[in-house]
Amino acid sequence: MKFKGMDILAKHIPELNTSGGKLRIFLYALVLLGVVTAYFITTDQIPTWSIDSQIIIIALGFTVASLFFSRRQTYREKYKELAYRKAFAHYAMPGLALIMAAVAHAGYMNGPFVPRGWWTIVFLALGWFMLCIGALLWIRSVFALGADHLALLYVYHPGEGRIVNSGIYGILRHPVYAGVMRVGIGLALLNGNANAIAFAILMPLGLTGWIYLVEERELAERLGSSYLDYRKRTPAFWPHIRDLGTFLKFVISGK
Repeated sequence: MKFKGMDILAKHIPELNTSGGKLRIFLYALVLLGVVTAYFITTDQIPTWSIDSQIIIIALGFTVASLFFSRRQTYREKYKELAYRKAFAHYAMPGLALIMAAVAHAGYMNGPFVPRGWWTIVFLALGWFMLCIGALLWIRSVFALGADHLALLYVYHPGEGRIVNSGIYGILRHPVYAGVMRVGIGLALLNGNANAIAFAILMPLGLTGWIYLVEERELAERLGSSYLDYRKRTPAFWPHIRDLGTFLKFVISGK
């Protein structure tokens, strides 16, 4: 199945035009995830480090990813037409690897024992629900958004971009992030220890800060009043009650 927007993205990342190039990108992403996961596995051997490591890696991930935006002009001057490709490899991919590894860590991180009780069943039921809904929402949203938007291509090539505000994007501004958030919360609830639950509570705050302080600031500058109007009428992560039916239909069917 053809991934929407991949042909546009491949014009700016030549490696995507060859099997060898795609393999190198995949291995680069895999190594990044592997290194961060190995760090978590190592630091989890010291129980008091588990939540500290989680906070450090999440904060580092957002900081590194923010450099993709803040160093845009510097990279344009230095690398010219290769600015996007270089910045994505230097900042976006490492930042994303840090964040995604931390989200996965919520499912196995160490932490103080939470006594069993009626809430245990609630945690398990809600955890599986959030994990399944989040995974489906993420997959559907990624294919609806397209590779070009997903890879933040238009941060460096604004003249080629446009607002995506139809389908699921008419219900949520950031359904891809909303899917990741639900997966992280689901994994934390299934894990069930105090550190994981604390992460489940704090993660929405971190993502909210990211979109308002970094990503949506850039979108507002690039798209102007049309994006500001879109932001006013469309929630970021959680649909309006009136849109729940449409939201669930999209999650289940992709339409």
